[in-house]
Amino acid sequence: MDRRTFFKQAGVAGTGVAAASALAAPAIAQSMPKITWRCTSSFPKALDTIYGAAETMADFVNGATDGNFEIQVFAAGEIVPGLQAADAAAAGTVEVAHTASYYYWGKDPTYALGTAIPFGLNYRQQNAWFYYGGGNELMNEFYHTEGLHTLPCGNTGSQMGGWFRKEINTVEDLKGLKMRIGGMGGKIIEKLGVVPQQIAGGDIYPALEKGTIDATEWVGPYDDQKLGFNKVAQYYYYPGWWEGGPVLNAMFNKEKWDELPDVYKSILDSACRAANADMMASYDYKNPGALRQLVADGAQLRPFSQEILEACYNAAMETYDEINASNPTFKKIYDNQQAFKKDAYLWAQLSEYTFDTFMMIQQRAGKL
Repeated sequence: MDRRTFFKQAGVAGTGVAAASALAAPAIAQSMPKITWRCTSSFPKALDTIYGAAETMADFVNGATDGNFEIQVFAAGEIVPGLQAADAAAAGTVEVAHTASYYYWGKDPTYALGTAIPFGLNYRQQNAWFYYGGGNELMNEFYHTEGLHTLPCGNTGSQMGGWFRKEINTVEDLKGLKMRIGGMGGKIIEKLGVVPQQIAGGDIYPALEKGTIDATEWVGPYDDQKLGFNKVAQYYYYPGWWEGGPVLNAMFNKEKWDELPDVYKSILDSACRAANADMMASYDYKNPGALRQLVADGAQLRPFSQEILEACYNAAMETYDEINASNPTFKKIYDNQQAFKKDAYLWAQLSEYTFDTFMMIQQRAGKL
């Protein structure tokens, strides 16, 4: 069964409108009216994996409703600039934005918790917290005050630490460095002397090429290769401690969301879940080959030193203490997430971590 057929049947069955129910045609039409929405992305079309999650969501919705609910997806800049996507959805300029909520942390740090905070949750933990730990409900309590209703709609998994023109061996090497870095990571690394820059994806390469910035982080090998960062910076660092499992967000105008029939809300929820899983699978498949090619083309892989990671971790904890002292909404959600994280790592360090570590040893020994 293809996904169009599956979601069409699922959406209909979920609201009791299956053919077997023999409802009158007007009742069916009333529950699945003709609607066309616009979705503005924060990402360029060239980044097919991260931009593609919005198209995946729209495709599932279209298929599940037999074309009655159409979502047209627009790349960054076609309607509004990438970093204004959520504002456009909240204002009703568009009905949906596909973006990363931490882009808007400057308005309120609580936005960062909806995508990723430094030394936060990994991909699997994000899914567990959002879907079963009350994370999505807690975030939407906040988003509703901003005129938005939001669902997870993609994840890149743990990201790389970025591209640098020079080696970064000590904390001292970070001082004065101009770096493009998204979300709250910039505020934290600023404590170590870095000058953070928030630049949309399509504008990063020219800034790095011209020397406007000295370093940049984006996502990982597949996207970074597409953007060509290895052509203007040699050293490729890991891990991206500020993004252990960043969630991409489908942000709906709250009034438009509330007006939807329940069947469409249910279909959107299913479509966003599908896009969430699909994006991660796509990155896991594409990143290994891209990394091999980047190294073959001269990229120099480097781990951040333990000194740097410890300094960044301490700066992050200090930052959270500062925000918690003045922002009760952030504190409520942060405390909930932290409590879950402690339990999650109790489990992760046993079977999963031990199995993966053993298999990596076999890989390094050439036994795979």
